[in-house]
Amino acid sequence: MGERFRRHETQLAVRLAAKGLLWAFVVVGVSLAQSTRAAEPAATKLRPDTIAAFDRYVRLTAERNDVELKRGSPLLWVDSLLESQRAEAYAALKRGEVQIQQRHTFENGKTIICTGGMIHHWVGVVFIPDAKLGDVLGVLQDYDRQSTYYSPDVERSKIESHDGDHFRVFLRFRRHKVITVVLDSEHEVQYFHDAPGRAHSRSSAVRIAEVENPGKSDERDRPPGDDSGYLWRMETWWRMEERDDGVYVQSEVASLTRDIPIGLGWLVGPFVTSIPKETLEFTLDATRKATEARRRGSAVP
Repeated sequence: MGERFRRHETQLAVRLAAKGLLWAFVVVGVSLAQSTRAAEPAATKLRPDTIAAFDRYVRLTAERNDVELKRGSPLLWVDSLLESQRAEAYAALKRGEVQIQQRHTFENGKTIICTGGMIHHWVGVVFIPDAKLGDVLGVLQDYDRQSTYYSPDVERSKIESHDGDHFRVFLRFRRHKVITVVLDSEHEVQYFHDAPGRAHSRSSAVRIAEVENPGKSDERDRPPGDDSGYLWRMETWWRMEERDDGVYVQSEVASLTRDIPIGLGWLVGPFVTSIPKETLEFTLDATRKATEARRRGSAVP
């Protein structure tokens, strides 16, 4: 009897301890959620000198792009790699992988200082086998359906105006990394046909506004440049070339965000440092999948 009583007592203690531990997890979870909401960074204003630094960065990047496009090489960033690295990169592209690299634009060999903000600059390329240039352009220019092609990153999309190779489009972005941010944006996009089987485009975000209370009755856009600063500016350069029985698609993106506030690196840091790269990788992979589905006449996965 004494032995059974001791076993019963031990089992009861274990069950009570487990319940206590579960309750502790609940309390900690609630506390973390409350502290995350309380730690939301205060609004920060986009400063004129921050804009000037980014504009200078974009101008120099665009000039380098123009030179490369004019001479036709290196058309893809992987073409500038050493021979062995280039062979590995092309083999990975043929396997369906996205090749991506961080870039930096310098002014007279020096880093462009962006006080009050952070410049993010990435370039990536993907290969779409059996595709034609027209197939890729058909996806990229189908802005009314980009919320399907690029879901969940693009939540809404539509063409606001269209004249030949010039588009003005609206895109609502939803980005998540520790926190979720919703942004309304408008873009001016111009396409250029360089040669048979080769084209490029330039997209400039002319308005980016953080959405407050998205999806609710009191939803509203915060004043651009007077918000949390998760995305203030974005410039994108696309290049497309039809060869090797498919199309190579390259996208290069320079974006501007707030800097990381002291004490909130755990909250803001992962968003502003990881999202630019991850978004570009997702966009290129989604472009490949949408082009392949479009060619098959099937629904976009």
